Amino acid sequence: MKKFHCFKQISNNGKLERRLSLGEYERAVSWSKYLVSSGAEIKGEGEEEWSADMSQLFIGNKFATGKHSRIYRGIYKHRDVAIKLISQPQEDGHLAALLEKQFSSEVSLLFRLQHPNIITFVAACKKPPVFCIITEYLAVGSLRKYLHQQEPYSLPLNLVLKLALDIARGMQYLHSLGILHRDLKSENLLLGEDMCVKVADFGISCLESQCGSAKGFTSTYRWMAPEMIKEKHHTKKVDVYSFGIVLWELLTALTPFDNMTPEQAAFAVCQKNARPPLPSTCPVAFRRLINRCWSSNPNKRPHFEEIVNILEVYAASIEQDPEFFLSYSPSNDHILFPCLPKCIAASLGV
Repeated sequence: MKKFHCFKQISNNGKLERRLSLGEYERAVSWSKYLVSSGAEIKGEGEEEWSADMSQLFIGNKFATGKHSRIYRGIYKHRDVAIKLISQPQEDGHLAALLEKQFSSEVSLLFRLQHPNIITFVAACKKPPVFCIITEYLAVGSLRKYLHQQEPYSLPLNLVLKLALDIARGMQYLHSLGILHRDLKSENLLLGEDMCVKVADFGISCLESQCGSAKGFTSTYRWMAPEMIKEKHHTKKVDVYSFGIVLWELLTALTPFDNMTPEQAAFAVCQKNARPPLPSTCPVAFRRLINRCWSSNPNKRPHFEEIVNILEVYAASIEQDPEFFLSYSPSNDHILFPCLPKCIAASLGV
């Protein structure tokens, strides 16, 4: 092994790409110790309450890859599942410890969550240097993948509303338990065949009472609230900011700040108060909600309970009047929200 300082990586078109470092090569080879072959069992065992019966787990094709993880479709106890394998880099002890901590945190959170708009946890296995998390399999894939298969600005508003409500209900449930997701983005929102959205990937989630500051925290800049980019203390409102970006994605089917690098986007958000441009066709109702969600002042962002209430009223209104979003104006709010709690009505200016 030591004589291999690098090796050639061949792409699908047969051309040579960059050479892998020794560390990358050894890490790639290490996966083979846990994946005997396609459809084979993962070696490992555990005694925790959530521990998987590894003799019942079989792996199929890989369908997603992260920096330190790979996700496969598989079968567990005759059920279709998604299998996330997390590999610890042996050459970086600090990162290995961080990944193990994130694995433990994700499993402990997933184990207690049960909601139609939250990914369903099945089991897990902890056997360093590879950890395994098994969840339900959702056939359509990520919301980001689905949106990028559409034409820009092409989703009908009733579908935008339906998807937004699914996400908001899932996030309302998380926040009711005091859980911050901290990495809410279209890539971490999964779609089933019935187009039900489920919030997934809790690797960097935390209890609000334990989150502290964002110092040394890594997430995805394009969706990250400015207070997190600045590594300041943060609250549940960081998820509301991210939801505003996701709602923009639903309306445009585009990538936020796609003309910038992630670092440029972070600078623009923090130093110039930049936000992705809302299209001229964006309905006023959505425009108002998005602007409130991604406010630079966390205190001005609504809670998810309020967001769900607003979207449910919009859903009921569009069901009665398909042209609702065309005729909506802020002056109609006193008619649309007659039964909302006073605190919510006041925040809407009703």
